Amino acid sequence: MHIVTNELLSIVIPVYNEEENIPLLTQEIHDSLKGYNYEIIFVDDFSTDTSKKVIKSLNDDKVILVELKKNYGQSLALAAGIDNANGEFVITMDGDMQNDPADIPHMLQTAIDEDYDVITGIRQNRQDSSLKKIPSKIANFLIRKTTKLDVKDNGCALKVFNRETAKDLNLYGEMHRFITLLAFLNGAQIKQVPVNHRARHSGVSKYGLERIFKVIADLLLLLFIRKYFQRPIHLFGILGVGLFLVGIFINFYLLILKFMGEDIGTRPLLILGLMLILSGIQLFTIGIVVELLLRTYYESQQKRPYNIKRVTHVGKEN
Repeated sequence: MHIVTNELLSIVIPVYNEEENIPLLTQEIHDSLKGYNYEIIFVDDFSTDTSKKVIKSLNDDKVILVELKKNYGQSLALAAGIDNANGEFVITMDGDMQNDPADIPHMLQTAIDEDYDVITGIRQNRQDSSLKKIPSKIANFLIRKTTKLDVKDNGCALKVFNRETAKDLNLYGEMHRFITLLAFLNGAQIKQVPVNHRARHSGVSKYGLERIFKVIADLLLLLFIRKYFQRPIHLFGILGVGLFLVGIFINFYLLILKFMGEDIGTRPLLILGLMLILSGIQLFTIGIVVELLLRTYYESQQKRPYNIKRVTHVGKEN
C-alpha cells in the first residue's frame, strides 16, 4: 500500500484513568504508522489516576498532552483534542486499546484514494458486554429510521476525518456517540470499513445501563436541534399558528351555536378554545424571542465549552 508521508496526521485520544493502557497504545501507534508524519494528542479529562504523569513520562516528540481543568466528558475532550489538532487528517480513537491502530493506514488510504470526508469503522466481532451493545443497537436503529444515514456502527470511535470536516463538528454534551451523524448532517461524504475490535486491556469501562436512556435522549435532542436550531420560528411559529387556528375554529363554532340560541358560557369547549388561542400567541412570541437570542448568540459568542489547563509537547518538556 502506498504510504502518505507529506500530510500531517493528528491522532486524538481522550483518556480518563487509562494509566496502564497509554504506553502500550502509544507504542502500537508508532508501530502501525512507521513512515507517516503524525502527532498523538492525548486529552486528559481530569483523570484521578496517574494517566497525566504516564503521558508526560513518555518523553516522545510526537506526543502532545492537553490537560482539561475538570472532567468534561468524552465529547468535550474530543472537541479539545480536535481544536488543538494541526493535521490535514484527524483520527479519533479510544484510549482503552479496543481500537486497533493497525487499521489506520487502510482507513486513511481509503479516504485519500476515494475522496471521502469521513471513514468510520465497523467493529468486527465486537468484544463488549451487552451493557454497551444494547445502547449502540438502539442508537443505530433510531438513526437509520429517522435520518438518511445508513451506518451500521455509529458507536465505533476509530474514525478518519479530513481537517475541514473535523473542525466543523462542534461537539458538545455527550454527542461523541453521534459524531458520524453530526458530520453527515454537515454534508460530509462517509464510508464504512470493517475494523478490528479487541477486549479492554486494563481498567474499567465507564458505561452502565443508564447509557441506554442517555443515548435515546441525546439522539432526540440532536435531531431536534439540527432541524430547528437555526430557525426555531419554524417550530414554535408553526405550533403557535396551529394552536391559534384551532382555538379560533372552536370559538367560531361556539359563536355560531350562540347565535342559534344555545348557552355556551358553561361549556368546557369555550375554555379550551380560549386556552389554545392564548397558547398559540405565546408560542409564536417565544419563537420570535428565541430567533433574536440566537442571532445575538451567533454574533457575540466566541467562548469554547471547555477550559484547558495546559498544553504540553511532551518530548520538548523532558
